[in-house]
Amino acid sequence: MASHQSRPSRRLAPYAFLSPAVVLFALFFALPIGYALYLSFRSVQVKGLGLGSHARTEVWAGLSNYASAISDPELLAGSGRTLLYGALLVPAMLGAALLLALLLDTPRVRLGALSRLAIFLPYAVPGIVASLLWGFLYLPTVSPGYFLLDRAGLGGPDLLHGNGLFVALANIAVWGGTGFNMIVIYTSLRAVPAELYEAARLDGASELQIALRIKIPMVLPSLVLTFFFSMIATLQVFSEPMTLKPLTNSMNSTWSPLMKVYRDAFVQGDIHSAAATSVVIAAATLVLSFSFLKLVNNRSDGGS
Repeated sequence: MASHQSRPSRRLAPYAFLSPAVVLFALFFALPIGYALYLSFRSVQVKGLGLGSHARTEVWAGLSNYASAISDPELLAGSGRTLLYGALLVPAMLGAALLLALLLDTPRVRLGALSRLAIFLPYAVPGIVASLLWGFLYLPTVSPGYFLLDRAGLGGPDLLHGNGLFVALANIAVWGGTGFNMIVIYTSLRAVPAELYEAARLDGASELQIALRIKIPMVLPSLVLTFFFSMIATLQVFSEPMTLKPLTNSMNSTWSPLMKVYRDAFVQGDIHSAAATSVVIAAATLVLSFSFLKLVNNRSDGGS
């Protein structure tokens, strides 16, 4: 009898364990997305001078907000700058992460645990804090680096204007993100059977040949994963340029797409246009991510 009474509770137990996660997902993820979609199809209609309690009413706008967002030259220009920023950032960050992971996986490495911790620590620093620290180092008037270069009679690079700004922003992201990607690649390297390395060494392969012909091909799925995450993070860049903006006149309030969303929503007070732009950015990120994964899958299927 007791076993029959316990069966319904056993069936409901998984749902009871999942319910907190489902509620949190609905409240803090699904509901905000749904509300943003709702706002993106609305607009504010102003009557007369816009004074009075009923002078501003919210009306259905259809796809007009999306049409304005897609044709907005500021959004297109910000997207172009973000792509250039990503072209500098992603190869440098993943290349450094792969190199460090390979070096830490060599048999003669010393203080490996301490080295991994030191490389990973910058990832634990919040992006805004890291941007403030590097912004301080980029300012010629207060930077100790520029002071030392000036004492040595050398001119420092201008990292807050022109093309140097892309290098400055990419450097912040490389400093903060290399450690995380290194840990992902290094973990994948540690999963490779040691017998492969021993067989290669018995055949006379050097450590460089083992790295190029065994290790890198074996961690290719991890490289694809880190590239995928890095691409998404690049398209959503916000904190670094937003923090450096007060330090330079070369960066406007729409330097990146998300900075434009912030300006429209919280500076100009146009939350409906900002919501539509956010949906466009999310859709573009989804399309690029799906296209990249589809391309990788097609190549892997063709190679197999």
